[in-house]
Amino acid sequence: MKSRLLTLLTEYKLLLLYLGRWGLISGSVSILAGTASAGFLLALDWVTAWREAHLWIIGLLPVGGLLVGLLYYYVGRSVEAGNNLLLDQIHQPRNVLPLRMAPLVLLGTLLTHFFGGSAGREGTAVQMGGALADQLTRLLHLHRRDRIVLLIAGISAGFASVFGTPLAGAVFGLEVFFIGRLRYDAILPSFLAAIGADYVTRAWGVGHTSYPLLAVPTLSVSSLLAAAAAGIAFGVVGRLFAATTHAMGAAFKHLIQWPPLRPVVGGMVVALAVWALGTTRYIGLGVPTLVAAFHEPLPAYAFLLKLLLTALTLGAGFKGGEVTPLFFVGATLGNALGLVLPLPMALLAGMGFVAVFAGAANTPLACMLMAIELFGHGCGIYVGIACVVSYLFSGHRGIYSAQVIGEPKHRLWVRQQGKRLREV
Repeated sequence: MKSRLLTLLTEYKLLLLYLGRWGLISGSVSILAGTASAGFLLALDWVTAWREAHLWIIGLLPVGGLLVGLLYYYVGRSVEAGNNLLLDQIHQPRNVLPLRMAPLVLLGTLLTHFFGGSAGREGTAVQMGGALADQLTRLLHLHRRDRIVLLIAGISAGFASVFGTPLAGAVFGLEVFFIGRLRYDAILPSFLAAIGADYVTRAWGVGHTSYPLLAVPTLSVSSLLAAAAAGIAFGVVGRLFAATTHAMGAAFKHLIQWPPLRPVVGGMVVALAVWALGTTRYIGLGVPTLVAAFHEPLPAYAFLLKLLLTALTLGAGFKGGEVTPLFFVGATLGNALGLVLPLPMALLAGMGFVAVFAGAANTPLACMLMAIELFGHGCGIYVGIACVVSYLFSGHRGIYSAQVIGEPKHRLWVRQQGKRLREV
């Protein structure tokens, strides 16, 4: 009896030491990532407002492309892979991520948005969070296993702080690098870092976009079938987004040998497209149009224009994230589906907001939590169906080519288990 008690006390002592150690580490990650995201979001708001007040700057998008291209060609070649570099380091840890990854992606993203590219912000926040967190590896002399957990916590912190969704951020970090598996040994650091980083960003006085609480119809066979049908559309479009972005990148690399010239040409095409369309609603983050998708009918082709302009921007070598454009694509697609499916337009917009992302990023659990955090728990069942179906119908494709297939989505694809998406 006495020996069992001693064993139990020893077990809890070790647990408390573990909690204390990772509490301090996660707190440090929170401060670094949360502060970086706060500064980034404030700067992003400023460059967006300046661009919209001086639309002539969009004509200089090729110049912005040259600046981004030269910046990464001469200074950032080792970190150009961005989010995929982070995922590769989790799968096969090697050298500590260069600290310059954080300021480079920050500057590259701000230049992209300043001159009128179509991109997001998640990639920037995640890369800053991961790169800043990884600097603690040397400082604390962390071994391989702990370094992996630290990187996951940094990803979670960056995601949570840039969107104001700590639960989704925590699970995103656990879910994003393996399709079909979660890394439970990192669950505590991820949650602590995500919650802390969100708190730090808000403490700096930085807010986030507000979305309406979604009203949902009474559950019925027809409404559930409609949600599943929408999920199929969201998954197919998520797959299309990933495929188009990768294809654009491959085409630019094949056609233009000198890397800094690629965003110059891409910038010309995007600037001409904006001139031809006569509107700026499909460039930048596109938040006003994204919010409008919940309240009013939009052109049925809106999602496709945003998809193409984002694929052009990112495929050419500009910097920024894919996630906010995916929100835009999903919400506007859901808005269009409101014409043919027997569900409220706002609910379909909210479902698309997260479900296209779920399919393109292969992170259905994080997307379900994000919907609950942003739109209220009432939409949970409809969003859950849409995210799961989208995840299945996107196949083994996605925006992150370094993702590893931990568990195949279907038995027919079992031979692909253990491969990276870039290998299938």
